[in-house]
Amino acid sequence: MGRLGKPTKQRMAMLRNQASELLWYGKIKTTASRAKALQRYVEKIITKAIKVYDANIEYETVKKDSKGKEVTVKAIKDTPEKLAVRRELMGKLRDLQEVKAFNEKKLDFKNRTKDVQHPLMEKLFNEIAPKYAHRAEETGQGGGYTRIYLLGARRGDAAEEAIIELV
Repeated sequence: MGRLGKPTKQRMAMLRNQASELLWYGKIKTTASRAKALQRYVEKIITKAIKVYDANIEYETVKKDSKGKEVTVKAIKDTPEKLAVRRELMGKLRDLQEVKAFNEKKLDFKNRTKDVQHPLMEKLFNEIAPKYAHRAEETGQGGGYTRIYLLGARRGDAAEEAIIELV
């Protein structure tokens, strides 16, 4: 695999940014060589997320409500293995922020996003990983989470362009 003509830090920053955009939007347009490098990077991230996405611990805590009465509340948290993978993936991805929809009111947006601290991680563990884990159960195969379409030469510098998308 080529080095994309960049020093390591720049190349890794580019892969981190493009991987984050790909996981967030599901599809991006880039050059063919970058798409091939990105494919390997993203597939490893998704594989790690699939292995631990359902590793949660349920526990009960006692809290006081607004009237001072004690109430038992059920909560869910990550197992140590899932937490370790989540932190590792946070280092490999840029944390994108949720954006307000076109006609969404500010209060509705705040209510929708109040519990979400890391939107990309939530999307990865709650939407993307379960989808591909279910697909792997049905088809009996892992991997193959992304697809690359070659588009031809770009005007200006004749670089081979491609679209990479989540399958």
